[in-house]
Amino acid sequence: MLALWLLGLVAGLTLGWVAYPPSARSSRFDELSLQHQDSYMVMLAAGYAADGDLDGARQRLQRLAGADVPAFLRQRTEAIIRSSTRDIADIRLLVQLAAGLGQLSAPMQPFVRQSQAQ
Repeated sequence: MLALWLLGLVAGLTLGWVAYPPSARSSRFDELSLQHQDSYMVMLAAGYAADGDLDGARQRLQRLAGADVPAFLRQRTEAIIRSSTRDIADIRLLVQLAAGLGQLSAPMQPFVRQSQAQ
């Protein structure tokens, strides 16, 4: 029984790593799921909150958004607010970045007031 198990293990490893090895694949930012795109945007927003580099945040966000970065950020931030898929701290970071890009909308207003009160 042990010999059969070892034979299966060796055969599986040989097939998996030698005969049919995994291939590396690079994905574009726009191929990420919405959840991962939102996580990337929150990371960018946290960086902007820390360093205030609006141009750098805009350039990095352009990888997801294409040409219309401000509108993309506004739409995704409003969608996150509606769906409640992120915590309040993440939403505040996104709202702060949206405000920096001149995209503060009515659904974002409560998060601006809350963050200014702290």
